[in-house]
Formats: sequence, C-alpha cells, structure tokens
Amino acid sequence: MRIALINENSQASKNGIIYNALKKVADAKGFEVVNYGMYSPDDKAQLTYVQNGILAATLLGSGAADFIVTGCGTGEGAMLALNSFPGVICGHIENPLDAFTFAQINDGNAVSIPYALGFGWGGDLNLEYIFEKLWSQPSGGGYPPERREPEQRNKKILDGVRDAAFRPLPEILKALDKDLVKGAFAGEHFDEYFERDCQDETYKALVKELKEA
Repeated sequence: MRIALINENSQASKNGIIYNALKKVADAKGFEVVNYGMYSPDDKAQLTYVQNGILAATLLGSGAADFIVTGCGTGEGAMLALNSFPGVICGHIENPLDAFTFAQINDGNAVSIPYALGFGWGGDLNLEYIFEKLWSQPSGGGYPPERREPEQRNKKILDGVRDAAFRPLPEILKALDKDLVKGAFAGEHFDEYFERDCQDETYKALVKELKEA
C-alpha cells in the first residue's frame, strides 16, 4: 500500500513529526509513505485544507496513492474538504480507538487528524499508536465481529449513494477556480512523485492541462 502524507499550512511545522511516526509504522507493515508536504511553514507552495481535498482526491483517483493521511488544526476542515470529492471516504481521527473503529466499520481510504488540539507532550506517541491501530487488521472486517455483515452491507449502500451523488472528479476539477487547483499541485515534489506513481494516463494529461491553464 502506498500512503500519501499531506499537510496544510497551519500545521506544516509538524510535518517531520507526523512523517516519522507514520513511516515507523508503515515500514513495519511493508507500506510505502510518500510525503507531499507541506514540509515547513515557509514552503513556497502554501496548501490550504481545501487544497488538501483536491490533492487527496487526485492522488486516490489516479492510483498514485492508496491511502491519505492528512489533517489540520482541528481535523474538521480537512475531513470536510476530502469528503467533498468522489472516491474519498475520510474519517476524523483523534485517538487509536477512532482509528481502529473507522478502519473496521467504515473501511475508508483517508484520515484527518487534529494536529493542534491536545498535541503536547506525547503527541508523537499518540500519532504512532493511531497509525498502529489503523492498520492493525485488514480494513472493513467489522467491529464487533457479530456486526460484520450489516456494517459491510451499509458500507456498500454508502458507496452507492456517493456514486450517485458525485460528478466524475475530472469534471469537478475543471469547474473549480484555476488558481485553487494549480495551488494544490504546486508542492515542491508533486511533479516528481505524481509522474512516478500515477497509474492512469488520463489523469497525468488532466493534471498537466490544469497546471498549464
């Protein structure tokens, strides 16, 4: 599994802490972590939490990433932004129990973490424990076990509702403000990582078109 880490501007200073906690767990699982930044508050490309949603949806839709780890000060804005796009199911995760139940019951592909609230002594350990519980078992297994079948059935119903509710992602991206979209793809290493990992040539062409618009 390839996990993309995305930070918006208010919490960019914590990128290294988040990356280290995430990579420690991912390495033990045999997962790959790709750090899309922001890497520091002084980065030339300043991502907002809304742009986190654009970037996350593009990475998931194109196959460049299988899972997104993001967040903001409260975690709410990034969660709302990611869930505004097709193909993304993002949970708001504050602690390891949230991580475990979201993975088992909701079977999502993104998490948004509040990096400002309660992030003091031991904040790095809480992140590590979150990531451990997030991938402690195969996703979508259900919890408690006797609720597995109705939970999996409800997840399929939700997927169907979302398929009916959203336009295709390329149409959405083309309808958004051009500068907003360009900014989402302006990270220092975006071109390098996206070109390498994108699994869909139509998305490569789309991103190029949007960046040149």
